[in-house]
Amino acid sequence: MYARTTTLWAAPGRLDDGIAHVRDRVMPAVMDMDGCIGMSMLAERESGRCIVTAAWEDEAAMRAGAEGVRAMREQAREVMGAGDMQVQEWEIAVVHRRHEAPAGACTRVVWSRSDPGHVDRVLDAYRMTLLPQLDELPGFCSVSLLLDRSRGRAASAVTFDDHASMEAGRGDAVRMRDTFVSAMEVTITEVAEFELVLAHLRVPEMA
Repeated sequence: MYARTTTLWAAPGRLDDGIAHVRDRVMPAVMDMDGCIGMSMLAERESGRCIVTAAWEDEAAMRAGAEGVRAMREQAREVMGAGDMQVQEWEIAVVHRRHEAPAGACTRVVWSRSDPGHVDRVLDAYRMTLLPQLDELPGFCSVSLLLDRSRGRAASAVTFDDHASMEAGRGDAVRMRDTFVSAMEVTITEVAEFELVLAHLRVPEMA
């Protein structure tokens, strides 16, 4: 399975309009496309940054829907008063849920890079060592890992029941992350925390 992420920065005061537009207009249209599994949206209110993710059954379905999605992205950008967008395509490598995300859930995203030739080794270690530890964090809800194999890039999104749970497990998460990246020669490029404002990705378990 594959995913396309679109990152936008909403103008001040226009984030809620953007969330409503994606929820009421974009999501129903995209999820009607052949091969679309679902969508999610993360939002960081202070910066206005939003990440909209659409999941697809396979790469062919993702490519087939590209033109229609492009027009909807432009509409969303206008509603949000956003400038440049970042669009990225990924392989969905891991999905694990303890339970569905409740209202008020929050997500920590960790972007990283490694040697493209070592991606499978890093992925195996992520599944065997890091995934079980994440599952034990307080308020853990779910985790997904997206890969860009050709560039050795990855995005790991860990969702918690609420902001308090995400905060409570931050220290343990940092220690786990530091141990993992040191052992696997992975470089963390960014860490950010978001509200999970739309949770309809519907990708099956892929642990």
